[in-house]
Amino acid sequence: MHMQLLNNDRVVIYDRTDFGLSNLSLPNGRCRHNPDELVVKTDCTAHSVEYDVATNTFRALFIQSDVWCSSGSVSLDGTLVQTGGSYKGELTVRTFLPCPECDWVEFNHSLVVPRWYSTNHILPDGRHQIIIGGRKQYNFEFYPKNSKIKNTYSLPLLAQTHDVDQENNLYPFVFLNVDGNLFIFANNRAILFNYNSRQIVRTYPSIPGGEPRNYPSTGSAVLLPLKNISHSSQPLNVEAEVMICGGAPRGSYLEAHDSHRFLGALNTCARIKITDTNPKWSMETMPGARIMSDMVMLPNGNVLLINGASAGTAGWKLGRNPVLNPFLYKPNFPVGSRFEVQNPTRIPRMYHSTAILLRDGRVIVAGSNPHEFYEFGKNVLFPTELSLEAFSPSYLEPRFSDVRPRIVSPAPQPATKVMHGQGLRIQFQLTATLLDPNSVSVTMLAPPFNTHSFSMNQRMLVLETNGLRNVGESMHEVEVSMPSYNTLAPPGFYIVFVVHQEIPSEGIWIQIL
Repeated sequence: MHMQLLNNDRVVIYDRTDFGLSNLSLPNGRCRHNPDELVVKTDCTAHSVEYDVATNTFRALFIQSDVWCSSGSVSLDGTLVQTGGSYKGELTVRTFLPCPECDWVEFNHSLVVPRWYSTNHILPDGRHQIIIGGRKQYNFEFYPKNSKIKNTYSLPLLAQTHDVDQENNLYPFVFLNVDGNLFIFANNRAILFNYNSRQIVRTYPSIPGGEPRNYPSTGSAVLLPLKNISHSSQPLNVEAEVMICGGAPRGSYLEAHDSHRFLGALNTCARIKITDTNPKWSMETMPGARIMSDMVMLPNGNVLLINGASAGTAGWKLGRNPVLNPFLYKPNFPVGSRFEVQNPTRIPRMYHSTAILLRDGRVIVAGSNPHEFYEFGKNVLFPTELSLEAFSPSYLEPRFSDVRPRIVSPAPQPATKVMHGQGLRIQFQLTATLLDPNSVSVTMLAPPFNTHSFSMNQRMLVLETNGLRNVGESMHEVEVSMPSYNTLAPPGFYIVFVVHQEIPSEGIWIQIL
């Protein structure tokens, strides 16, 4: 239900704790005891794991409080800071530090109000995160707190976009704009928000058609790559563009829940340049309708749409007609030629499925449980899915091996430490002859926290390359500059890729301090 790639190439995965017993026992006889639990009061099974990508192994982790439908982000030191959840977990903050023996550490009553279906975003200092909304919460708060005073701050947009008996504004789409303000989208409306002064900087036009795009009419959204980022780039000169895809028509939740009528999902995407002085939405049509899909930024700047259904809505047993074919979206292609249909999976990934990019360029896909409890029976529609899959984009095919770069230096791990504005020299090997220096680019990705079809903090920058030169047989060196401003790239861990003719290398970890 929730996934985050950490800088040790391990993925933290977890779901709710009150489904009942999982299929994985906790080690050393450890058990979770909760006298208030409705399903099982003593639970000796794991509801979180750490997955080691390199060895294809996992270890059980221990969570005490319920993390169902929670949120999170990674701090500048690599710690996953996870907030909220359900029932007695909705006021809890949990942290997970990447280390061989580390486990969850929980801090009860660390949030001011219950946070369930909220959205987090790391702030420009890399240390603080903002936590926005959640069920029956039309406000935001910060973590960690700057003082002992625990405050929430009103965000009227969330009250204004709440559809009675349907909501349609949970897990709002939030992106840090290049000017340091937050783009916040809920239901079908968006604002640019100054969280320091608590003022609306700009109100954007409603999305054309007026249909909702947030939970439970669950679409997805990405901030498209920020381009040509050099050490001298002024934030106000950088263009930022958001794309939102899929969702469900207004009323879909009530139709599915009350009448068992499953309306067709939306087949449109909308793009808007949020930095324009007169921003307007532009609409595109996908190859098919999608709800509950994930939008994953790939190393070459393309976007993968994966998972989900073509009818119904998010919620228990309310999705129908799984979409098995991912869509690839090429944002720089002309309108009408941007989408490509990809090879299908055999496994429906419905409500409570996830997808994230790995450093090797694959996309790991997991989950799917549209039931209130674990349901493994063959006669169950869309049974609980425990498998992990990897989607391999076409750039990983053997036919591209000669044009695929291989980064030789710096090493993938440990992360190379760099400062804002500092240069970074990358040496890479290329079997094919490098004919055109303009065919090489360098991208930098902040790995996101993924849940409920939204990847929080997903952020890609295209760095400006300087001084590409040959340094030996099949060896090349390129220098890039880190952004000088933390509103472009907050401090923290990123994956850097060299891309040649749209074919990316495996990434390396860097840490911007």
